[in-house]
Formats: sequence, structure tokens, C-alpha cells
Amino acid sequence: MNIRLTPLFSSSSGNSYLISAGETNILVDAGVTGSQLTQALQEVSVDPHSINGIIITHEHVDHIKGVGVMSRKFDIPVYANALTWEQMEDKVGNIALKNQRVVDKTDFFIKDLCIMPFSVSHDAADPVGYSLGSGNNRVSILTDTGKVTENMLDAIEGSSLVVLEANHDIEMLRNGPYPYALKQRIMSNKGHLSNMTAAGTALELYKRGVRGLILGHISSHNNKKILAFRTVAGFCEKQGIEINKDLFIISANRTSVTGTFKVGSDK
Repeated sequence: MNIRLTPLFSSSSGNSYLISAGETNILVDAGVTGSQLTQALQEVSVDPHSINGIIITHEHVDHIKGVGVMSRKFDIPVYANALTWEQMEDKVGNIALKNQRVVDKTDFFIKDLCIMPFSVSHDAADPVGYSLGSGNNRVSILTDTGKVTENMLDAIEGSSLVVLEANHDIEMLRNGPYPYALKQRIMSNKGHLSNMTAAGTALELYKRGVRGLILGHISSHNNKKILAFRTVAGFCEKQGIEINKDLFIISANRTSVTGTFKVGSDK
């Protein structure tokens, strides 16, 4: 069964990804308003009532802003680990007890999709990335991490398609308007991946069988879509990888639907 990955929003201002397999539809994060999410889903012809779950990476507002509204309005279960629930409970408002799903780092299923959480390095309570599989097909989300470890690479090895953070250009961040403390936080091991770190990660993922990358969580102040693409693609080309033949790369839109990317056959 094929898997379809649709970046709905992907930036420092708000993040949400639609993952679909067969009749199963899952949101990874819901970091914009409920009305924005509803409109984005309608743009890709997905009824919000058909969403089978919202799985949360961590409790920062750009990942949970619309969680409560979507769950209440469309009766959607919300999945997060215990520490994340503790931190986000007051922020998302009342969610029906039947829709509060506490998960750990063990794989779990939502209908046709197997969800495989893995730890990332970010300044949140218990942040995770996700690898999502159906049959032999798999896609993964690796954003909001200040570093990439062997365990993270192992967790997403063999994915057909990976959303990889390329948050900032180092020089744009250093010379930009952010306060010094915020710059240090972003560049720390618990912050966000730079374009160059994303480039090195892209090479490692290619060695592990990944053949498609969507560069995401791109800062509006400290990066540009084309700069993220050129940095990652240029680095890979220097390693002898032919872009869009050996390795597909695209930068996600920050505030609008990027498109739907399908992996696997229709069988």
C-alpha cells in the first residue's frame, strides 16, 4: 500500500504534515489555527472528519496551536507521550478523555499506519520524531533537533521519503535580528539544524537508502527556501550524487501546502 505525505505547513511559525495510507489519514502536529488546518485539508480534498489521529512531536506552540480545536471539532484522538501531555495539557484546552492517547517510544498502530517514535534533541520535555510505515513503505519526520545521532539515523534508515529540518543559514542567523540568547539556543545541540548540518545528514541518509528529502521547518528570518535547497543539494552533488535522479530534494512551503508526495505502489 502506498503512503502519501503532504506538508501542509512547515516553518518556525507553524508545522503540520498529513500522512495517508489507504483510508487512513494522520496529522503529525497541528501547529497553526484550526481554521488554517481545515482549509489546507480541504485544498487537498481531505475531509477533516476523516483524520484518524494527531500525533505530537513536542509541546511548542508551533506544533500544537490547533490541536485542541481540531480534536474537539472533528472528534480526533491525540497521541503524545506522558511528558509532552503534561506540558501541553493547559495549552490545548479540554480534550475528551476518550481522545487522550498516551504513548511511549514503542511502535503503535493507527489503522493502516505503524507509528514508530524516536527521540530527538530539542529543548522540550520529551521531543520525538516519527517514522510511519505501511507494508514495505515508510516515510519519516526529522525536525526540531539540534543534532543528529546514530540512533536517529537508525530509526529512519530505509525510509523512501524524509522530512528533514533545514532551519537556518548560520551566517543569516548570526547577522540577523534575533537576540543573542535566542541565536545561541537555535545553534545549540537542543535547537535546530542548520542548512550545512542538514546537508551532512542528507548524505548519511542517502547512504542508508533514503532517496527523497523534503527540507522543512525553514526559518522566515534566518533562511530562504532556495538557499536551503542549494546548500543541501550542492553538498550532495559534490559527493557524486545526482539530484532528482539519485536523490530527490525539495524545500517545503512555509505557510501553504507544498504538494502530495507518494511512495510505493497502489497495490
